[in-house]
Amino acid sequence: MSSSGLVLRIRDGSVGYGTRVLWSGLDLDVAPGEFLAVLGPNGVGKTTLLRVALGLYPLRTGTITISGRPPHRGSGQIGYVPQHRATAPLASVLARELVRFGLDGRRWGPGWPSRAARHQVDRALAAVDAEALAGRPVAGLSGGELQRVRVAQALATEPALLLCDEPLASLDAPRREALSALIDRRRHTHGTAVVFVTHDINPILPYVDRVLYLAAAGHRLGPAADVLASKSLSTLHETDVTVDWSAGRIFISGVPDSSRDLQGVR
Repeated sequence: MSSSGLVLRIRDGSVGYGTRVLWSGLDLDVAPGEFLAVLGPNGVGKTTLLRVALGLYPLRTGTITISGRPPHRGSGQIGYVPQHRATAPLASVLARELVRFGLDGRRWGPGWPSRAARHQVDRALAAVDAEALAGRPVAGLSGGELQRVRVAQALATEPALLLCDEPLASLDAPRREALSALIDRRRHTHGTAVVFVTHDINPILPYVDRVLYLAAAGHRLGPAADVLASKSLSTLHETDVTVDWSAGRIFISGVPDSSRDLQGVR
């Protein structure tokens, strides 16, 4: 595919903080409708990759484009789904208002939204089967309901790229599976590219096209079966790592203690 048809393109990218380099030499192309999982232990720059795409943090070297243009804050080309977290600051906000923040960035802006904006909010809620939640306060939503509303918020501008930063964290197994299936459905129906940061690939394994694995010793990009293999991870972690595939799930053992945040490790 030509570079003009790519949603996300990074060439020879590197990032770091102070004298520390998190990753370097990264070449990454993400096509419309592709589902890319980003894995690796804490502190290797997974969330930083999303921040770079959001225009919140610069590359140290290399180039990045979103749909052919440099990233910038507030781009309607990108939707962002954060981790599940407490909602105390949003206790009185209704679900439909939270979704509207994805359009105009305001929490309690004056005036009534335009008819077009209301229709966009309605479409976004319908896309995640959350119409019934529209008039409910955010504080009264379950974890799974809140994450569906956050996905609707991220989709409100009809983005070409959906960035997900561990959106399954703190959700139980049925809600993880439901949210993963919802995101997969969206990328098929609208051609939305998905970059999905997670510590547990198993809930999204049926949907993933490729995996980007970041580690202190480097990175690897490719199909899950190639990247999540004993030889591949042993090289990246510079120690013996065993990967077992069983009944459609992945189990990893032997990673260093600093990487024990990876789920499936035993």
